Parts: sequence; structure tokens; C-alpha cells
Amino acid sequence: MNDVSREPVSISPWPLMLIAAAILMITMGARQSMGLFVSPLNTATGLGIVAISFVLAVGQFTWGAAQPIFGALADRYGPERVLMLGGLLLAVGTALTPFVSSQWALLITLGVVTAAGAGAGSFSILIGATARQLPPEKRAFAGGFINAGGSFGQFVFAPLNQALINAFGWVFAMVTMATTALLTLPLARLLRNDPTTQPAPGALKAAAPPPGIGLKQQLRIAARDKSYWCLHLGFFTCGFHIAFLVTHLPGEVALCGLSAGVAAASLAIIGLANIVGSLTVGALGNTYRMKYLLFWVYFTRAVAIALYLAAPKTSLTFYAFALVLGLTWLSTVAPTAGLVGKLFGVRYLGTLFGLTLLSHQIGGFFGAWLGGISLANTGNYTWMWYADIALALGAALVNLPIEEKVPQFHGAPA
Repeated sequence: MNDVSREPVSISPWPLMLIAAAILMITMGARQSMGLFVSPLNTATGLGIVAISFVLAVGQFTWGAAQPIFGALADRYGPERVLMLGGLLLAVGTALTPFVSSQWALLITLGVVTAAGAGAGSFSILIGATARQLPPEKRAFAGGFINAGGSFGQFVFAPLNQALINAFGWVFAMVTMATTALLTLPLARLLRNDPTTQPAPGALKAAAPPPGIGLKQQLRIAARDKSYWCLHLGFFTCGFHIAFLVTHLPGEVALCGLSAGVAAASLAIIGLANIVGSLTVGALGNTYRMKYLLFWVYFTRAVAIALYLAAPKTSLTFYAFALVLGLTWLSTVAPTAGLVGKLFGVRYLGTLFGLTLLSHQIGGFFGAWLGGISLANTGNYTWMWYADIALALGAALVNLPIEEKVPQFHGAPA
């Protein structure tokens, strides 16, 4: 039931952004450090790297598929209930994972329940919840700030989880993450708002759908827009790249004869650097055309990977590689969400941006899964790195035809 009688909580922009960033810090911190558990899971279950990679690949897809679904629910009923459900699912799935041993059970706990919970507390819901309450000129920075919260979660939880694994074992580390996920529940209540009420002062300066337009009509409009599809194609590559690295960077480090601590430190550096990258790109989105920002982010990734392949494989190389990757890591989120809002307005941003995140995670499915297949068949990740370079260059180019224009709502229902 749509609770339209409840008055929304009035909240100023900075607390709103801080709360959303804190929730994303927990949900993304749990997701982005999951690669540290691949080897312990393999040892404990004996399932093999390909099977576990497939489970994590399904989790990547589930996380993406959950976003437009939960985004639509948040657009209709408000984000509070969606975020609380997500926190519960993330906690339950993570807590149950250490106590299952078959691939099917692992698919349910880690591939479906945990991933769906993280998806319900991720970008599309959090950015959508804040964008409706902020004026247009603050949305790009707000998206970057919230995104930085997810990066801070990776910076905090990657070394923390590795330390817990070393000191107390991987089961204790995973149960600790499950307990931490419950902290999102009280935070979610602070983001309570009703999407049917008037936006905050200043937010009305952005174009909004005509009063009669519904979600189905808006989806049909978006499906006919080539710029929207260009965003999907670019985000597919982003997902491929990130899922491959999150899942298999610890394996790459091990192949180079370096310790697991180098992998954890590299993931932490990525997270810390992406705080800078997200805030910078978010701020630049208020001044420069966002499609050009996306071009340079993807192009920089391609160059960074090529330089990594040519460099000697030392701990310093991994740290430098992680630093450059971190600056571009999820800095794609703010301009992508900003372009969706610029093209179609913010009324259905949770759904429309959630669909681009689904494309992101389809790419993530292949990045995580094919990485395991590459290692099993060739003993290394060389061909995955080459594919990553090619896709990053393609993503840079595909963003150039995007038309940055005022939101378009094409008349009567189709």
C-alpha cells in the first residue's frame, strides 16, 4: 500500500548525502571485498575456482537485476522499506554462506540472497532518493559523494576482512560482515521520504515528467533513445572490468608470487583513490559535459591496464596500478546517473538508472565468470587483460555520440 498520508521528513542536503554514503559504504564494502574469500571458500568446499567464480558471477548479475526492481519499488513507495529489506537480506545471506558446502546452496546464499540485499541498498535507490530532494546543480556532486561512500567501504573493509581472516578465520570475518550489514537498518529510516510529495525547493528547476506520464510510458521513451543505449553499452564494460578485478585480483597477486596482504592493500588503495575520483568527477559534472568525462575515465583505464601488463610484477606495481584504477573505478556512476537524470528527469531515476546498472552487472557476470575459466584453462589471466583493454577503448568511444539535452517526454502514451 502506498503510504501517501505520511509527511516526509525534511532533511538538509549534507545529512542526506552522508546517510546515503554511509549505507553504501556498508553494502559496497561487503561486495567489493568478496574476492578475499574465494581462496578460503575453495579450500573449505573443494568446489574449484570455476564453480566459485560462477557463483560470484551470478551474484554480480543478481545485484544488477535487483536494482531496477528495487528501484521501481523505491520510486513508488519510497526508499526506506526497500533499504531495510536489503539490509536484512545482506545480513542473512552473508551469515549463512560459511555454513553451506554445495554449489547450489552457495548460489542461493552468496549468489542470490546476499547479492539481492546489496542491490537493494545500492546506487540506484540511494542516488534516486537524494536526487528528488536536491536542486539540479547539486545532483552530480551528490552522486559523486554517495559513490565515494561505497569506495570508502572498500578502503575500510578489504584490509579489515583480510586482518580478520588472518587472525580468526574466514568464517568469523564473514559473520562479522553480516552483523555490520544490520547497521543499515536504522540508517534507512533516516532516508524516509514519499515520492508522491513535492520535491525540495530548487528541485523543481529540473524538467519533470508531465503529471499523466507513467513508468511504462517512460520506459518506452527511454528504449527509443540512442543515448540511453550508449550509456548501457559503456556501463557493461565498467561492470566487466570491476567484477573481474574484485573477484580475481587476489588470484593475480598470488600468480605473481606476492602475499594476500598485497591484494588486500591494493583493494584498499582502489577504494581510497576512488573517493578522490568520485568526488572529482562528480564536481566536474557540474561544469563539463558528462559524456566527455566518461570518455576520459574509460580511456584512462585502457592505458592503465596496458602499462600494468608491461611493468614488472612487484608490490609497488600493484599499488601504483590500484591507485590509477581507483581514480576511475566507480567514478562512472555519477556522470551516468547524471546523464539519465538529464535525459529523462528524476521521477523514475531509480528505475532507469537501475536498468543501466543491470547492464553493468551483465558485464560483471562475464568478468567474474570468464576470469575463472581463463585461469582454469590457461593458468593465467592474460586474455582477460587484453579483453579489458579492448572493451575499455570501446566504452570510451561509445559515449561520444550521447546527446546531452534537457529531459524528453514525448507526448501521449505510446
